[in-house]
Amino acid sequence: MPRTGGDPVTTRHEITGRSAGPRVDPLGEPFLQTRFALPATPATFLRRPRLAERLDQAFETPLTMVNGSAGAGKTLLVADWAARLGQPVAWLTNEAGSQGCGVFWAYVLQALRAAEVPLPADLGCPGEAHRVDHKLLARLADELSARERPVVLVLDEFDRVTSARIAEQLEFVLHHAGQGLRLVLVTRTEPLLPLHRYRAAGAMTEIRDAELAFTVDEAAALLDRHGLRLPAEATRALVERTRGWAAGLRLCALAAPQSPDPETYLKDFEAGRSPIADFLLAEVLKRQPVRTQDLLLRVSVVERFTPALVAELTGRGGAEQDLAALHGQNAFVEDLGHSWYRLHPLFGEILRVHLRVRSPGLETELHRRAARWLRDSGALAEALAHGAAAGDWNFAAQALVDDLAIGRLFTGLRASELVELFSRMGPEATTAAADLVRAARDLSAYDVEHGLVQLRRAEKRLAAEPDPAGRLSCLLLQSLAARLTGSPGMAERAVAAAEELRGEVSAQLLDKHPEFTALLLTHLGSARLWAGRFDDARAVLAQVVACPSGVSTALPREDALGQLALIDYLDGRLCRAEHTARAARREAEKYGLERPHSCGSGLGQLVLAAVAVERGELGDAQALLDEAADAGVPRDPVTAAGRSLATARLLLSRGEPRAAAAAADPAVPALATSPWARAQTALVASAAQLAEGRPDSALKVLDDVSRDGAYACAAEMAWARLAAGDREAAVDLLDDVRTQGRTGPGTIVRAALVRAEATRESDAGTARRVLARALREARRERLRRPFLEAGPGIRHLLDTPPLQGLAAGWLTPRGSPGAAEEASSPVVEELSGREREVVGRLADLMSTEEIAADLYVSVNTVKTHLKSAYRKLGANCRAEAVRRARDHGLI
Repeated sequence: MPRTGGDPVTTRHEITGRSAGPRVDPLGEPFLQTRFALPATPATFLRRPRLAERLDQAFETPLTMVNGSAGAGKTLLVADWAARLGQPVAWLTNEAGSQGCGVFWAYVLQALRAAEVPLPADLGCPGEAHRVDHKLLARLADELSARERPVVLVLDEFDRVTSARIAEQLEFVLHHAGQGLRLVLVTRTEPLLPLHRYRAAGAMTEIRDAELAFTVDEAAALLDRHGLRLPAEATRALVERTRGWAAGLRLCALAAPQSPDPETYLKDFEAGRSPIADFLLAEVLKRQPVRTQDLLLRVSVVERFTPALVAELTGRGGAEQDLAALHGQNAFVEDLGHSWYRLHPLFGEILRVHLRVRSPGLETELHRRAARWLRDSGALAEALAHGAAAGDWNFAAQALVDDLAIGRLFTGLRASELVELFSRMGPEATTAAADLVRAARDLSAYDVEHGLVQLRRAEKRLAAEPDPAGRLSCLLLQSLAARLTGSPGMAERAVAAAEELRGEVSAQLLDKHPEFTALLLTHLGSARLWAGRFDDARAVLAQVVACPSGVSTALPREDALGQLALIDYLDGRLCRAEHTARAARREAEKYGLERPHSCGSGLGQLVLAAVAVERGELGDAQALLDEAADAGVPRDPVTAAGRSLATARLLLSRGEPRAAAAAADPAVPALATSPWARAQTALVASAAQLAEGRPDSALKVLDDVSRDGAYACAAEMAWARLAAGDREAAVDLLDDVRTQGRTGPGTIVRAALVRAEATRESDAGTARRVLARALREARRERLRRPFLEAGPGIRHLLDTPPLQGLAAGWLTPRGSPGAAEEASSPVVEELSGREREVVGRLADLMSTEEIAADLYVSVNTVKTHLKSAYRKLGANCRAEAVRRARDHGLI
């Protein structure tokens, strides 16, 4: 029986400062609040107790399915039942057409929030239309499973959800939510869920066409509500002919009063007629006044309409009364609330076909009118679709540019849809806006050559047009092109010009599109980083990180954080680089965004890999590089250099100098040379030469790098020169380290190693003191590589007291007495089977949430297993636990 009364119960998870959730969906559009509202039942609705009692069983089974044909009365049945429950019900009406996983789950979460279901403020929301992070679903299921009173979630018109992936995700949440969720599907077709399992377990309530069909008594009561009283035999005959179909009965009830002999009319109507189309055209459309017929035909080209849009399409005002009357007559015009209406989809489709026959060519003009009205109303996505349907590409391109929305092609907001939409634009579009959209389309595919051609064409046309939004859009694309081609000067000029133009565009428009400024500054930061201007790059990238957080800025923020992490790494600040790189990763994960081909994609992972190499964690480094490889080939020089650097360092540490030298050069050409990238490449080449016993060749490689170019890695260059036998040059570079003030821990450690090696033979005491300072500095950062590659002289000093104690437990190489003692130390207690599974997934770099989802347990359960495994292994962190488990053959 239904459970009534009371407020939602907050259980295991304490909710403080509950958030109303995001205001826009993953497509960047405001949530349509009407999709969360219970449909209103008309005055002629007939409540059928036998079906209401069947729906009451929904509280006893996790899944309820109301499956029937179009017009079977499913939605109103469930809406009436839900309205009488006495407790909030989360309702979501699915939209027609394809929808991605991200859009679907964003609306589900919003439906739950609209029903006042307490959800944590930090739960997050899908940020990409066609993807949702599995961790978000696992956490949602965990939150629901903790409820004492189940949430009732109704998914109306679920037949519009045709994605097998969405069905799998829904099954996952339903299964793991347990008693905390009661799911009601209202659908015309069999959903793609494993229904056989629910049926076999008796965990499913079903109401199908046979039960939805009206009985003779119910049909008589329905007809009576429409003012029709027929003899019992006539009613029985009508039920037999219509097979109790709710829509058919209602259509008959609407049409029959127009006839002088309703009983005869009903009999003739059913005899020899084609399905519903003939009736709708002949008995619904043509029985309306000519003015109303014209209105219905014209609004059939749009998905939804308001009286103002109707006026635009018909050229007449006063549509409010017409629409209210059509809705009141149940003439297949649905009231969505807030003065918005829509046609029954089947009725709209039939009307569009009839419009093409009745008024050839008018449909194109109606699309054009709708596009302009929708653009002026702020519904850009719908305006673009109608502009494309009208073949008016100049309008569509101009609308996108005027809205300053060209950045959406690069931020995940409708990016793929926009690219697909404008891929159909032909050469007939000849405006500057059309050229800009073509350039953006080409640059989003990293076709820089064609993108620059389109940009130059747009620049010429914009020179003669007072179009601030167009010129700003052009400058954004120029900054991207500058970044992709490694042209810092071009990026500086573009951003400076954009700054001067900002005052000519409304602040409201700029506030509406925070991704525009974020993208512009991110590209400038990348160009400055490529040029080796680290401080200037950090300043502008910090502005991106400080910009408003949200779906539209998530990718630029991730990009900026990845670049900041690279600067920290190059400055020798491993812990800070690691922290920033992980923040970059979380920024994308927060919204479930995945743009494998975006600029800067995977840079944070590359920095984490490089940090792992510096710490001697080569297995972790390889795993991170493999993960970054899924992002595709780097398209901008900074990311390409980051991948080359991390890969080459890993190969050097593995004793593969030739492969390291081959991997050192960035794969993406650049117009300007990067001083730090060139110096890093020289360092790898020099190390490779030294590893193969060619110190003269190593020195020659280093001589090709100017002193100015080596400033970003002066301490490393000093060590390389010392190792190659050039002590004087090494000491000079150490002086540069002092004057430049780049005193990150990595820089300090490498500089100390050079001084220790330089004084080792002449003053061993001083060398030990310098090494002691280096060990203390390196231990905080877990920096191992410089010591492991320092040579036998330094390693000999490290084996002497008190340095041996400072190095023990974190630095001592494998095979030394300290390492052997550490590796042979037993675990405190044998790991359980589940603990081995959890630690094994740590080795696969899975997060806690991912492990929980993979093992079908809660996040708290995973944390409990981790705590126990750490204790048994004598470990304090994930990496140490994995290493010790491997040492003991546990994984």
